[in-house]
Formats: sequence, C-alpha cells, structure tokens
Amino acid sequence: MADVGADELSSRSESPEPGDRSSEDRSLLHQKLAIRELIDTEVSYLHTLRLCASDIRSRLHQLPPGDLDVLFSNIDDIIQVSSRFLQGLQETACREEEQADLIGNLFLEFHEEFEHIYKVYCANYDQALQLVKAYRKEPELQKAIQGIIEAAVPQAGPSGLSFLLVIPLQRITKYPLLLQKILENTPTDARAHPVLQRAASALQDVNSNINEYKMRKEVALKYTKVEQLSLRERLARINTHTLSKKTTRLSQLLKQEAGLVPRTEDKEFDDLEERFQWVSLCVTELKSNVSAYMDNLEAFLCFRPHEWSLDIPGGPAEQYCGLARDLQLEAFLQFKQRLKGLVWDPLCSLARALVGPQNLIKKRLDKLLDFERVEEKLLDVGSVTYEEEAARHTYQALNSMLVAELPRFNQLVTQWLGQILCTFVVLQKDLADQVLRRAESSMALLPHYHVSEPDFRKLLEDTLGQNSSQLCFVKESFEKVLPPPTTQPLLPGSEYQLQALLTRYGPGKLYQVTSDINGTGTLDLTLPRGQIVALLQNKDTKGNSSRWLVDTGGHRGYVPAGKVQLYHHIIPSEKELRGQTVTHEDYWLPTPEPTQPSVPTVPTVTQVVAAYPFVARSSHELSLQAGQPVTILEAQDKKGNPEWSLVEANGQRGYVPSNFLARTPGPAPWGWSLPS
Repeated sequence: MADVGADELSSRSESPEPGDRSSEDRSLLHQKLAIRELIDTEVSYLHTLRLCASDIRSRLHQLPPGDLDVLFSNIDDIIQVSSRFLQGLQETACREEEQADLIGNLFLEFHEEFEHIYKVYCANYDQALQLVKAYRKEPELQKAIQGIIEAAVPQAGPSGLSFLLVIPLQRITKYPLLLQKILENTPTDARAHPVLQRAASALQDVNSNINEYKMRKEVALKYTKVEQLSLRERLARINTHTLSKKTTRLSQLLKQEAGLVPRTEDKEFDDLEERFQWVSLCVTELKSNVSAYMDNLEAFLCFRPHEWSLDIPGGPAEQYCGLARDLQLEAFLQFKQRLKGLVWDPLCSLARALVGPQNLIKKRLDKLLDFERVEEKLLDVGSVTYEEEAARHTYQALNSMLVAELPRFNQLVTQWLGQILCTFVVLQKDLADQVLRRAESSMALLPHYHVSEPDFRKLLEDTLGQNSSQLCFVKESFEKVLPPPTTQPLLPGSEYQLQALLTRYGPGKLYQVTSDINGTGTLDLTLPRGQIVALLQNKDTKGNSSRWLVDTGGHRGYVPAGKVQLYHHIIPSEKELRGQTVTHEDYWLPTPEPTQPSVPTVPTVTQVVAAYPFVARSSHELSLQAGQPVTILEAQDKKGNPEWSLVEANGQRGYVPSNFLARTPGPAPWGWSLPS
C-alpha cells in the first residue's frame, strides 16, 4: 500500500496542473489564430494589389501615363515579391508543429526584399497623394475615377484612390505586429521563439529604415527644387533669421580657411563628389561641342550651290549640282533631325538631371557648416536647441543619401553619356555611308579614282608628310628668332612693394601674375597682370595644389597656380642706374623725345612682329596681338631705356616692351598642291 501511495504521489508531481495545461492550450490556439490571420490577410492584400494593377490601372485611360507611374509606383514588384511570400506561407500549413518556426525563417528570408520594394513605394507616396488632391479639383475626372474604383473594389468607399494607395504602407507596418502576436503566444522554451524574435526585430528595422529613407527623400526633394525667382522676390525672402544663418556659416568657413578650427574630413564623399564633378564637366563640354557642331551644320545647310546658275550645261558641274541637291534635301536634312532627336535632346535631358544633385551638394556644404558649429557647441556646452538638433539631422540625412546614391548616379550618367557618344558615332558613320552611296557615280570624275586604296593612302601620306616637314621647318625658323619668355613689365609705382616683398621673403618666393585674375570664391584675390606676389603656401586648406596662398604686401588670399610664374629679379648695373631713372612712371610721357640709345636691341624703323600679346595700361602704350606686324620708330623711350620701344601698328603709335618684339623669318616658298 505504501508503494502504491508513493507511485501516485510521484505521478501527480510529474504531471502538469490542469490550469497550466489549459493555459498552454490557449496560447497554442491563439498562436494558430494569429498565423491564420497572417495568411488570410496576406491573401486579401495580394488580391487587392492585383485588382489595382489589372482592373483599375488599365481602366484609368483619362490619366496620362506619367501620372499612372507615380500613382501605382512599383506595385508590380510588390505583387511579385508578395506572391512568392504568400506561397511560402501557405506551404507551412502542412507542417503544423514547425509552422511558427518556418514562418519566422520565411520573414528573415524576405525582409531585405521587403525593405527594397517598400522603400521605393513609400518614397513616392506623398507625390501620389498630391495627384489625388489635384484630381479632386476636377469633378468630372474625380467622378470617373470613383466609378472605376467602386466597380472593382466596393469597400474602398468615398476615399477611392486614397484608400487603395495607403494599403501597401499599412501592410508593411502590420508585419511586425502580426509577428509580435505570434511571438507572444509561443512558449519561451520553444524552438521557434528565438527565430520569431529575430524576425520581429528585423521587420521593425525594415520599417525604421523605410522611414529614414523617406525622410531623406523629402529633404532631397526640398533642396533639389530650382525656383526661378526675381530679384524682388529674393530680397523679400531676406530676414534677420536668414542673415544670421548666412553670417554664422561665413564665420565658420573663414575660421576653417584661416586654420582656426578643423574641417570635417569625409574621404568617401570627397571622392564621390570629385567623380560627380568630373562627369558633370564631361556632360557640359559635350553639350557645348554638340551645340557648336549643330550651329556649324546649320550654317553648312544654308549654303546651297545647286541653286546657283553656273551657265555650264551638262558635264561634271551639272552632275555635282544634282548630287548637292540630293544631299541637301535628303541626307543632310535627315541627319540633322536624327542628330537632334537621338543626341541633342538626350544630352539636354542628362544636363537637366545633373541640376538636382548639384543643388544637393551645394546645400550639403551649408548644412555641414551648421553641423560643425553645432558639434562645437555640443562639446563645449553639452546641449543644443531643438532647431540645432534638427540642423544636425538634416546634414546627416543629406550626407547619408548622397553617399548612398551618388555611386549609382555617377555610374548611370557615365553609361548614359557613353550611349550618347556611341549614337553620335553611328550617326556620323551612317551619314558617311549614305553620302558615299549617293556619290558613287560622281566619284569616277575624281583625278585619283582609278588609284587603288593602298596606293592612294601612300600618296596621301607622302604629300602630308612633305607639307608637314615644311611646316616644321617654318616653325623651327620662327622659334630660333623668338626671344625667351621674360618677366612681364612691373606695374607703375610697384617698386616699393617689390622691395618690401624682397626684404621679407627673398627672391625665391616672389611670383608675377601672368594674366588678369578675377577672384570669384571666398578669400580669392583680384589682381592685375604684372602684379608681384610672395608665395606663402602652394596649396589651399583642402590640399588642392591648383590654388596658392600668396601675399601682395597688403592682402593675403588665394590665386590660381596656373596664372603666376616665378619672378626673376634683375639687379641693374651701375651704368644702367646712371643712365635711367628707377621709376617706371617716366615711361608714360605723352611726347617721346627721340634719342639714340647706346645699345639698341632692334634697329630703328624696322619691320618686326609681336612675339607675345601685350595689353596697354595707359594711353601712351599700344596693345598688340601675338604675330601682329609692327614698325619700330624708336628703339628706346625718352630716357634712352632700350627696354621700351616706340612702335606703330594699324596706324596707331605707342610704347611696348622691346623684348615682346621679334624679327620675322623668311622661309622658302612652299605650297599644298596635291600631286596628280
């Protein structure tokens, strides 16, 4: 009896209490109901999507195709992914014991695809709603749309399109809730519990990423808009807030340029921006070249030799006129139309597509200055205002979006540009083939028609080589008499500045401006040609070696490195110092007095040419173009200084630097005749 009692006690302790068993049964029942709800709602959701794509979209003939693309966005991609997902859900029904585990793994398998397709749809949702609002302002159109929707989806009610368009957004946000419901009714020690936890967390991350992407798109849309505002409208937008923001940004930029505060480095973005600027430059240059090409083509088509009366009956002239007429009215006209439609129009569209990213990159710099200022305040004070926090988030959103999308954009623009170039080449080839085909009968009249192609190539190469050697001889002869490039004349009254810079920096740091510089950027200098500057640093704060930091003796700033050259300071001898005044102001006397220089560099009354261009800086000097014929009247100025000569060109007289003049060579006559 004692053994029987012990067995009964043991069996009672091992078996679960009736309350625990009923609780597990209820959880299992709720889990199955949640799974059933997931599958049933997915079936209904997919059915509604297919109605939108087939019945409703195909019947909205009143709307333009562009509007339909905005309204329904990538709904076809959503249908494709949801169909595969529903198939996977339905296949889990035959394995009830493992169904929760299989559903968790299925969500983990599809969560990346969900994020990709719903990102696109959610980003376009606001634009679709704007179209819906616009349709409501047209009663007839709205009534037609409403009738089509009610016939296909009666439960849409008066909301119509708005009801249908919001369904995908509701579905992606409901997935985490359904998973959480299944998870709550799954025992913690069950194998499916950790899988469902990971799946619910992944779907929550998907929704967070979609929201972040949508916010970035909204910021991008805000700053990519190009508004054509008048000056009055721009002035009306100026207020104390905008002035304060711009002043703060300028202050931050000046601090960075002066090296007082560090600049935020982003190597990844800098590389992407450099690539984008390079692609933009290629598009701009190609557009400019194609525009010039089309202008030349238009001018060529205005020349109509076939319309002239040559008074030469029959023969090659009449045949040529017929060929010219055919080419003018058919081949060239067709080529012009194809060039515009297949090259010019796509190129203009590509140039317009670059405007948005260019605005975003410019706006990013402004937001970066705000971000850096807020970060400094955050380090110093430890807290920021709501507006400053919003500025931080705006920069981070802009930067993240540009870093994520610029690589793909650069790649697409490069491909687009390559296709345009290939199209242009094909059009040129087609034109050449068509012209040759039409001119086949006229080619028999050419003097070298019967010469074989290899012999003709040899003849052409020999002729071009002979003429090329003659050109090289003339070039070498001309270079022999050209004086070496010398220092530009100093500006009037700049001797004191030159001495001050020499004393402070030494001759090795002095450079001279070779052409006028118009500063356009921040801290850029505007300098005239001939100005002497001292080099402080051969790169800017970004490490760009094309901008040099220089000192003019009064101001410091940046100049283009290609517009300055090393200044060779020449110390005059005692004889020269006794024979001339130091200042250059004597060179601009209105009435020169002819005197014989001690050592003239060029004989008086000599015909020469200008070796370099020279721009007059006063009424006593004479501007010259390179290669312009010049007559030397006096080989010195009034003081006998041989560095300046009085010359005459095109009926005008004035002083020019003597080392800018050169004698012309006299090569043997030669021609370009093609041997018969």
